[in-house]
Amino acid sequence: MMERKPRRDREPKEFEERVVTINRVTKVVKGGRRFRFAALVVIGDKKGRVGFGTGKANEVPDAIKKAIEDAKKNVFEVPLINNSTIPHDTHGRFGAGKIVLKPASEGTGIIAGGAVRDVLELVGLTDILSKCLGSRTPINMVRATVDALKGLKTLNQVARLREKKPEEIRG
Repeated sequence: MMERKPRRDREPKEFEERVVTINRVTKVVKGGRRFRFAALVVIGDKKGRVGFGTGKANEVPDAIKKAIEDAKKNVFEVPLINNSTIPHDTHGRFGAGKIVLKPASEGTGIIAGGAVRDVLELVGLTDILSKCLGSRTPINMVRATVDALKGLKTLNQVARLREKKPEEIRG
């Protein structure tokens, strides 16, 4: 007889997953309507790694599963300061959606809404200000936020680019 593991003994997941939106797509055919589902999922470890993915399928759970697999392929690292905020102001853009992210002082919290909040929480940020401009479609906001986060650089990276020492850049 095989010994079964209780569900509690499974290894903890590497990433936390959050379903941002599920969209029902309809295709009109000769016999009526065909429904499919598109899912947008963001994954993150709350330690600076985050990714997003989309998936489409005839059933919602299958679409979410595909989106999670896609998100795992698109994970990237975000530089954090004191594990709470970002190093500098940044802005991102995707389509007609624009986002502005600003570092905030300790205790400010996450000032963001909807899809942007999901991404920032899963990165592990606790103090940040954001403003959405233009299109607020969830997929555009997630992609614009990812664009902004990918544009972040640490002091050492900037020093290396300018071929200077970090002390020279600080002032």
